Amino acid sequence: MQLTGLNNLRVRQFNKKVLMTLLYREKIASKSMLSQLSRLSIPAISQILDDLQGDNLIAHSPVNLHKRGLGGGSYQATHDESAILCMNITPYRIESILVSRLVLPLSDYQMTEISVKTPEALLAQIEACFHQYKKNYPGLKIRLALAIHGQVNPTTGVSQRMPQAPWTSEIEIKYLLEEKLQTDILMDNDCIMLALAEKWQNTNYHQDFCVINVDYGIGSSFVINQQIYRGNLFGSGQIGHTIIDPHGDRCACGRYGCLETLASLSALKKKARLLEPADPTRRTPSTQELLDRYHQGESAICQQVMEGARALGLSLYNFLNILNINHIYLYGRSCGFGDAWLKTVCGQSGLNPFDRTDHVKTQATHIAPGTLSREQQIMGIGYLYVEKALDAMAD
Repeated sequence: MQLTGLNNLRVRQFNKKVLMTLLYREKIASKSMLSQLSRLSIPAISQILDDLQGDNLIAHSPVNLHKRGLGGGSYQATHDESAILCMNITPYRIESILVSRLVLPLSDYQMTEISVKTPEALLAQIEACFHQYKKNYPGLKIRLALAIHGQVNPTTGVSQRMPQAPWTSEIEIKYLLEEKLQTDILMDNDCIMLALAEKWQNTNYHQDFCVINVDYGIGSSFVINQQIYRGNLFGSGQIGHTIIDPHGDRCACGRYGCLETLASLSALKKKARLLEPADPTRRTPSTQELLDRYHQGESAICQQVMEGARALGLSLYNFLNILNINHIYLYGRSCGFGDAWLKTVCGQSGLNPFDRTDHVKTQATHIAPGTLSREQQIMGIGYLYVEKALDAMAD
């Protein structure tokens, strides 16, 4: 077996990528800040920054970030007259925000309600949104970063399955839209969007963490050693289809007793509708109606919500034992159930039983709602371009 070691050139390339990563996270930084965050010496930082400037990857400003000492100005990644249109797409709504190459907002967050019955109609809505931004920002080159609900192949740019859609066929979104719009497109699913948002925008940065999206369905995405893990078939994070009760209700995936049949909003709303079997006018309540009935203390609704919370907590317990990730951020409209729901989820998660024999002090598991705004969440998908640029530095 042949082993490849690290030579000076590879170490330099690695350190250049480290500094570029920090600049994309911090947006602007001084030499002392970069030295503190990277743990590299000031002389080493200076040499790497000179190389990055020579490669036209960063720009220097004489303006200091602090008033104490002489300072050496500040640095940031170079940017041009281009932008990234970040979009989160379902068959019922498109959320969007325009950001710079550094993933800083250029526009306000927008949410557009849609109702599409075919893949062609969905593509037309995306195209219309793109052209509206082009009209509002003339002369600006706009690339697309798309977060698509459901299973996505980010390499081919294909939406493989969109659970809320009235169709079951795949959509070659990247191929069809790049040809029509004459622009670059990167895409992934909405849980990856949340993981990217947490990775790049949460000030309490952790190398390993997981995001759980508890909404219409239940999905997850996790970051291990600072890298998003997608799996070979791009289907990792399907926590909603872990089986909790083999004798339970049939799931949309075809199996029985999946977590989604107990804890997702779609399942809870369906159960709420079935509570009134004698009412010929019964209908499925909206998410807000379900939340209101829960907070008003309707006993049957509260019972179902708590059963779902216990099922979610049990799934997280198994998840924690397998991966031993101790930072989990919850997103989605189910977080609106509040503290009692969260306490039930955390209560079922418990502690890894093997931790009790470990005499080394470890950090407690943290399960809590994510703190990023909806705007920041949507901006997360724009970091697909940042990660692509960083990956290119290693080639």
